[in-house]
Amino acid sequence: MVYVRKNNLHEYGNSFYNPPDKKGEKMKIKFLLSVLFGLFMFGGAFAADVTIYYSPTCPHCHHARDFVSNNLVYEYPSVRVNMVNVMAESNRPEFIDALKKCKYESGGVPVLVIGEKCFQGYGDSMRDDLRRAVEVGLSQEEVKASAEYRTKLEGAGADAFRAANAERQNAISERGPEIQKKSKSMGNVSLYVLLGALVVLLGIVLFRKNSK
Repeated sequence: MVYVRKNNLHEYGNSFYNPPDKKGEKMKIKFLLSVLFGLFMFGGAFAADVTIYYSPTCPHCHHARDFVSNNLVYEYPSVRVNMVNVMAESNRPEFIDALKKCKYESGGVPVLVIGEKCFQGYGDSMRDDLRRAVEVGLSQEEVKASAEYRTKLEGAGADAFRAANAERQNAISERGPEIQKKSKSMGNVSLYVLLGALVVLLGIVLFRKNSK
């Protein structure tokens, strides 16, 4: 762990006619509407964002960055990562704010902020704790899928898996709010595609109901 002085770093069925099940159709419509409402209100399920405050000269910082960029971004397809160099003058106020939020007395780096949880320092023994923080808000199916991705990353085909999912590196932004905003917009595209598909499905259900 590298310490930074805070004072220097502001760091459909058979041939007979079946009458339409109006109740069933209404239930389908209500369900689709509730899903759309939930998505608009709360968004899709995304892994918690990860921010790493680091110093270029800190060995533990490099280990933390390697774990996140070589493992977490592949294990969790919806995670977004922002790497913040605390030695850059423009990043110092944000780092100091992070220290205050995390209630850390020292300015030691790395500091990882994952959703609402904070971690100072880094060691391989912390990996499962970091994963649990990233998984907050994810469904059981998504968590199960991430475990399967992890198994692939730990096997002989790890490099091939990373190569086949190379676009995941786009989830990482190296400082700069404008870069981070761009990476977040990529996650929003998937949400808009899902919303569009649900709207089309709702339209088909309504059309079938009216045609009967």
